[in-house]
Order: sequence, then C-alpha cells, then structure tokens
Amino acid sequence: MGYHAGDYEVIVIGAGHAGCEAALASARMGCNTLLLTINLDMVAFMPCNPSIGGPAKGHVVREIDALGGEMGRNIDKTYIQMRMLNTGKGPAVHALRAQADKFSYQHKMKETIEATPNLTLRQGMAEELIVEDGVCKGLITKTGAEYYAKAVVLTTGTYLRGKVIMGELMYESGPNNQQPSVKLSESLRKLGFDLVRFKTGTPPRVHKDTIDFSKTQIQPGDDEPKFFSYETKTGIQDQLPCWLTYTSEATHDIINANLHRAPMFSGAIEGTGPRYCPSIEDKIVRFSDKPKHQIFLEPEGRNTSEYYVQGLSTSMPEDVQLGILRSIPGLEKVEMMRTGYAIEYDAVVPTQLKPSLETKLVSGLFTAGQINGTSGYEEAAGQGVMAGINAARKVQEKEAVILDRSEGYIGVLIDDLVTKGTNEPYRLLTSRAEYRLLLRHDNADLRLTPIGHEIGLISDERYEGFLIKKSLVEQEIERLRTSKVRPEPHIQLLLESLESVQLNNSVDALSLLRRPEIEYRHIEQMTPSPLDLSDEMKEQVEIQVKYAGYIDKQHTQVERLRKMEKKKIPDNIEYSDIHGIATEAKQKLAKIRPISLGQASRISGVTPADISILLVYLEHYNRVTAAKG
Repeated sequence: MGYHAGDYEVIVIGAGHAGCEAALASARMGCNTLLLTINLDMVAFMPCNPSIGGPAKGHVVREIDALGGEMGRNIDKTYIQMRMLNTGKGPAVHALRAQADKFSYQHKMKETIEATPNLTLRQGMAEELIVEDGVCKGLITKTGAEYYAKAVVLTTGTYLRGKVIMGELMYESGPNNQQPSVKLSESLRKLGFDLVRFKTGTPPRVHKDTIDFSKTQIQPGDDEPKFFSYETKTGIQDQLPCWLTYTSEATHDIINANLHRAPMFSGAIEGTGPRYCPSIEDKIVRFSDKPKHQIFLEPEGRNTSEYYVQGLSTSMPEDVQLGILRSIPGLEKVEMMRTGYAIEYDAVVPTQLKPSLETKLVSGLFTAGQINGTSGYEEAAGQGVMAGINAARKVQEKEAVILDRSEGYIGVLIDDLVTKGTNEPYRLLTSRAEYRLLLRHDNADLRLTPIGHEIGLISDERYEGFLIKKSLVEQEIERLRTSKVRPEPHIQLLLESLESVQLNNSVDALSLLRRPEIEYRHIEQMTPSPLDLSDEMKEQVEIQVKYAGYIDKQHTQVERLRKMEKKKIPDNIEYSDIHGIATEAKQKLAKIRPISLGQASRISGVTPADISILLVYLEHYNRVTAAKG
C-alpha cells in the first residue's frame, strides 16, 4: 500500500551532475524542492573520468557558474590539478581542464546540497510517475512513498534498465555496481515516450604502487592555475601530476587476438556507443594504421592509490584486460583494482522535448542529462541547471529561460538535442558552435551573468562586482582609443625588441594593440593605465581589441539569427495544411513542433525553400488571427 510521503513544488529524481544542478537551482530560486537518489553515498559521483572541463566542456562549466550553478565552485574547491589547454591557439578554443579528487568532489557537493535552504535530500528508488490528464503530479517509490509536486525533473543518468557488460559476463546494474532503475523505464514507455538504447564504457583502475612512472612522461598542472568559478580567488599549491604513456604493438596483438570475446564485435552489445570516446578495442579496429594510442594515468584523489587509465575504456573479459594493461610501457607489473566495463541504458529520444527541456507529451515533466542522450558530466550539469531553472519558472508561472545558440554552448547543446536529436551519445565540441568566437571561455560572465541575476541565482553583491568589471574594461578600451603613443626612444626600442614596425608619428594605443606581436602588457609599458585592472580584465581588453573585426562580424550574423528566432510559430499550426512544403519537411515540423522560424530552419530535412513558404504562411496566419482578434 502506498502512503502520502510529502508535497513539494519541484522534485528532482537522480543526484548525479544534472540532478545536483537542477535541485540547487530550483531551491535557490525559492521553490520547495526534493532531491531523490537511489543511494545517498553516490551524490555527484564520477563513475568514469575523475575530471571536469576540456574543449567545449570547460566553456559549459564557466556558463553554469555565470548562471549561478555549482559545478565550477565545487571543482575549484576539490581539484588536484588544473591546466589550460590549447593555449597555442586562439581564445575561442582555450579550454580549462581540472583533475578532480573524485571523493572530495562528491562530499563537498553533498555538503552544499544538505546546507541549502528549501532543499530536501532523500534516498529512495523512483518507480512510477503520477500523471493525471497529461500532467505530471509526482512519483511513487519502491517502498510505496507517494511524493507530489508541481514539476518533476528526471535526471536518471545511465541507471534506466542499466546493464553492465564485461566479456561474456552480463548483469543488470547501474554504474559502479549500483542498483539499476528498471520500473521507471517501464513507466515512461507506458506514458508513450520513445526510448533508445545507448552504451558507454569505463577503463580499469590500477594501483599506484605497481606503476613504473620512469617509463612514462610527467604531465604537471599550470604554475599559475586559472579557475572555473568567477568567485574563486585562490587555489591549491600542491597539485598532483598525471602521466602519459602509449599502447604498444603487443597491446594491439592481444586485442586483435581476442576480438571474438569482445562484446562490441560479438553482438552482445545492442546500444550505440559514443563516437568521440570509443573503447580501446574499437580504436584498434577503426584506426588499424596507427601503431600506438595515448594513455594517461590519472590519480583518482589525494587519499587513494587508485589510478584511472584514461584512453583504455573497454568491455573485454577481465583476463584480457589484465593482459592489455601489462603490455603498456610503465604498466608491465601493474595490479588492476577495478575492471573496466561497458554499460547499456535507456535514454529518451530528445526531440520529444521543448527547448525548455519540458517534455511535449507530459506537462510539468522535465528531463536532463544522460537520459537525453548526452555523454559527459558537463553536458549533464548544463542541462540540469536549465531544467531546474525552468521547472522553478513553471511553478512560479513565469516564462521559460531559453538560451539561444549565440548566448552559450548550453544553448547549442540543448538546441541540437531538441531540434536534431541524436543517434549516438552526444558530446559537445567547439566545432558544433557557429558563433564560437563569441562563446569563449573568458567571457561567459559577460554573456550570462545578467540572466543569472535576473532569475535570482546570482547575488546582488556578485552582480555589482560584475558590473564594475564590465565598466572598467569598457573604460580601458576607450582610454586606449584616445591615448597617444609618441615615437620616443624607449618606445622605439621596445617595438624593435618585439620585431614590430617603429613609429613615424604619434599613434593611438588601440591601433598598436591590434598588432599581432603586441600584447596588453607591452601597452602597459608604453602608457600605464590609471585604472585598477585585474589580470582577468586585462585579458578581456586584449581579446576585445584584437578580435574586434571578427567579433563584430559574428554579432551581425547573430542579429540575422535573432530576427528568425523572434518569428514565433503558434503551437496549433497544422503543417499538413500548408501547400508547397515538401512532405518530409511537413513530417519533421509536425514531429518537432519548433517554437520559432529559427529553430525550424535548423531541422534536418527542412530546406530554405520550405522556410520561405512557412514564412509567407505565418504572415497570412497572423493577419487572419489578428483580424479575428
């Protein structure tokens, strides 16, 4: 028999990276929130790589922070190594990456959740959604507890009908031998949701004392680390290194000799795996011309001997895994502490979602994270913060917050999912963003802090600091525009040392900074600023000045996009009634039901000709509706 266990405004199911962000956002926006998880010891657990960030993913963490989310603050408290990647390239692809102390990361996030007002953390297995007249009203747990709410956010990760696969061995399980969630999957199917089967994998873990580090290359952290959160001012001093080694010819021979035992090739795995994070057996087969592949040895934390073998994701049998490990330089005598495995799970087809991440089928039900077909902690957290914001906004009867593709990688991620869908675990890449020069790691606050403040996730104090930074950057750029640098001897010497053309006449400092070989620190020597600028502000001045032409060009493109996004499409449009649109386009438009002409134009199978006809139809439709008005 069920019993009434409590009433909330928002319930979040699952306390992984998506669930933590969703619950914190909802509670901080003033909604009485329940965060329900299968196991309290697994809050914010990292079942795979103990790291946060990297290309595109690091940008997302900065965006989560600029909106008022937690991931950036939490990794800044618990990292063991911090590195800025791609520094030899332009600022659009600079990417911060941190190795996490995975246990400390979990504990700090759980502490934050437990200390947050309006937020209740509880252990329980959600088994069925309570849906009445197409509206989600709550859920029922395995123990019969009935919880009611005005909005529910599903963030079940890889737990839905989870199945672990290791060679010939298969068993129902969530990640890291946790209980899987079986009945919730059935509940979603009964409600009419389309589900797909995806797969992800994880490598073995090995004992530190059995690694011969002398045969590997050290990978230290940055001497002066940068941080993910705009609030973090100081970091740790004693960073731990990672280590680089490579697969050998023997590794490839072992894998090729045992392919008949690999579930990927024997047909045991049904689910589609992630293209950009393939298993080692998949890599050896697909890239048979490559003699070796990189392997990174990464500490899982300060107080553990476990090392994560990055690049060696596998579902081979246990005995084969040990052979593979011992064929790698530095790991000849290694002891395996945990075996690698593949895990299959159910995911929701994401074209069934609105851009707010609310499902089209059931009102008040939101989904976020790997259940939407993505891979990666950062992609999950980015969706989580948006789902939590929009669940709270729905309860508060306010308009949903939807980031467009020019505002953030989170906007690109969600738009790709709900507009195009995905037939494999989706990973965010910088190349997926058409406005990536605007969506830089350094300017996430300039893009998103005003939104975070407006919805109540950024404090007035932090917002004041942001406005001061923005104003000082603008003042300094204006000062450079009006400051004259004269052809004095010390200036000419400096220019000569930089192999820069010397001055014949006075020139404004802004023009000098536009020269590729001149950095802001050189300008400081020529014309010191009276303003009190932080390193972050100086970086912002330099990027905005040097890339002004490109940035302006992208802003012009964005304005064109905005006009298309402003042309809203009413929800009750009957696409079958529109003459001239191709049948494929009619079917796709009717299935996805885009909210704007901009979104409609990004649906695969919808051509520019279809969009022109749709535009004419909308203008006629709006005139008729207004006349009836």
